[in-house]
Amino acid sequence: MDSTGKWFLSALFNFRSQFFDGFNYGTNPAELSSSFMAPGYFIFSLGFDYKPSSKLSVFLSPLTSRYTVVTKKELYNKGLYGVPKGQKTLNEIGAFVTVNYTTTVAKNIAYKGRMDLFSNYKQDPQNVDLFMTNQLAFKINKYFSATYSLDLIYDDNVRLFGPTNTSPALQTKSLIGIGFLRPLNVIRK
Repeated sequence: MDSTGKWFLSALFNFRSQFFDGFNYGTNPAELSSSFMAPGYFIFSLGFDYKPSSKLSVFLSPLTSRYTVVTKKELYNKGLYGVPKGQKTLNEIGAFVTVNYTTTVAKNIAYKGRMDLFSNYKQDPQNVDLFMTNQLAFKINKYFSATYSLDLIYDDNVRLFGPTNTSPALQTKSLIGIGFLRPLNVIRK
């Protein structure tokens, strides 16, 4: 799109959900709070992708349509995730930015991160939603590897927190993984 070859006219489609049920364990018995496609997020964007290097990509979209879908009846009847009570979908129009970054931190350590930001033009545009993934990959030796990942989510429409379970909050997920690498000998004829 430009003479430097760093700006590209782009379109983006993004889908995000979870596979298994989530529960609020603060209630007795534990109460279902999320499930596959409850919520599900679909993003359609037109914008510009800026790639100043092989390590960094920044997608900027002034025109984004984000759909939040809640398919479980017991959840959409509660009006969770910003979807109006009794309805299954919420459409928001806004601005979207996604930043992807990868680098080698040290000889055997690699970092990969992604940050998505969305601002709804129609309702509280100052409350920017965040979805961020961070992953460090360690190659310990010829046979072992390890990963550490940290995900951060803030969505102003997800009001399941606080003393009355009606406030938004930063959600975190952290994982540590250990891998065993075993080379396979290929049989040749």
